[in-house]
Amino acid sequence: MEKERIAKVLAGIVGAEAVVVDAGELRVYETDGLTVFKAMPDIVVLPQSTEQVAGVVKVCHREKIPFVARGAGTGLSGGALAVEGGVLIGLNRMNRILEVDYENQRAVVEPGMVNVWLTNALAPRGYYYSPDPASQTACSIGGNVAENSGGPRTPKYGVTTNHVLGLEVVLPNGEVVRLGGRTLDPLGYDLTGVFVGSEGTFGIATKVFVRIMRKPEAVKTLMGVFNTIEDASNSVSGIVGRGIIPVAIEMMDNNAIQAVEKGVAAGYPLDAVAVLLVEVDGPKDEVEALVEPIKEVLKENQVREIRVAKDDNERLLLWKGRKAAFAAMGQISPEYYVQDSVIPRTKLPSIMRLIGDLSQKYGLRVANVFHAGDGNLHPLILYSSANEGELHKAEAMGAEIIKACVDMGGSLTGEHGIGLEKRDFMPLMFTGDDLAAMRKAKKAFDPDGLMNPGKIFPTAKAGVEVGAAGQRQILDKVLGPA
Repeated sequence: MEKERIAKVLAGIVGAEAVVVDAGELRVYETDGLTVFKAMPDIVVLPQSTEQVAGVVKVCHREKIPFVARGAGTGLSGGALAVEGGVLIGLNRMNRILEVDYENQRAVVEPGMVNVWLTNALAPRGYYYSPDPASQTACSIGGNVAENSGGPRTPKYGVTTNHVLGLEVVLPNGEVVRLGGRTLDPLGYDLTGVFVGSEGTFGIATKVFVRIMRKPEAVKTLMGVFNTIEDASNSVSGIVGRGIIPVAIEMMDNNAIQAVEKGVAAGYPLDAVAVLLVEVDGPKDEVEALVEPIKEVLKENQVREIRVAKDDNERLLLWKGRKAAFAAMGQISPEYYVQDSVIPRTKLPSIMRLIGDLSQKYGLRVANVFHAGDGNLHPLILYSSANEGELHKAEAMGAEIIKACVDMGGSLTGEHGIGLEKRDFMPLMFTGDDLAAMRKAKKAFDPDGLMNPGKIFPTAKAGVEVGAAGQRQILDKVLGPA
């Protein structure tokens, strides 16, 4: 790529102040939230409109330059890294609420809109936006669309795709199209559903049409304190087995509790082996009627203590601890490697025992904090790169966890995406024909393969190097030949 020439052309579209070419400034964009992977773009552009995004994409298409869209950079799979260099299109400046229709419970936002900003803007009228990733104070709605992000509210309200009605999209050739619309059941193919979760490989969303919801009449949050992980895990299946659909069921183990209490002081007991947060919402009478059955399930599973948040302040403090868990890990470990796999709820006791065994095998602590209600695990494998070989141990341990989840009937990822991190694990779940069908879908949107290349699909060679240092062929060693 003729970097200087292309930078001048792009500056003519977005303005010179919105083009980044300095090596020091580019370093800001070399990684996402999963910092074990790094890749430097050649140029970063910061457009402010659909027209500017389309103009930049047309230049990349004409010049055959690879490009990738990036939101807030909070992703945890290396999904927004420029692995082949080229142009990185940062969408942070496209962060406006374009329209709110309270009567029909719709809103239109730009992709750089920070998730919680939308709820904050809607709150005075008694509305909110339901998808709530743990990183919602920083992550962007465009990034949530790319990864089909979940969050604590998933058991009752679903993930991002359940709240996106339509999209304005810049295709990889620069064409601007509308997918879906403002209605719940638009005509034609569900291309919105195809696009949500495509991890930035089909195009760039520049407008997002979302559902908004009225705040419920009542909310109750309970915390169960347990002396064993197994009792806490069995409580999850017990609650669902009673026919109760909580808004959220979240679990944290002792390592997570220790980190959170040092960082946030949310009021979790430091000697607990595990805590379970259970929240229900809806009409007041219905919510009150659910509290006792939930307590009964917790007691059947040897709960040590049950606390019911007495007011919103106490409830929000409990959730502040859960939402701050990832950031709080710095209190107990210099680094961690986060996993994101899914298992059936009934397999929670089995996978938690296995993670404990792997912790002993590899000599690495694990802090477990996850969406227990939908079986979406987030084991945080604690390590220090100052200790030789620990990163590779963490990667190998993560690979074993992923394989175990798939073997138990689960999946590779729940919300963080495949991206760069898990692309070579795809054959654990999909046949060659399955992957070929997916590649055809990618080619239909992006025939030249310029949009976010190097993601999702396995590399040609089995047992490729995994991780930042690229010094160990983990897949063949831990998982066996693909």
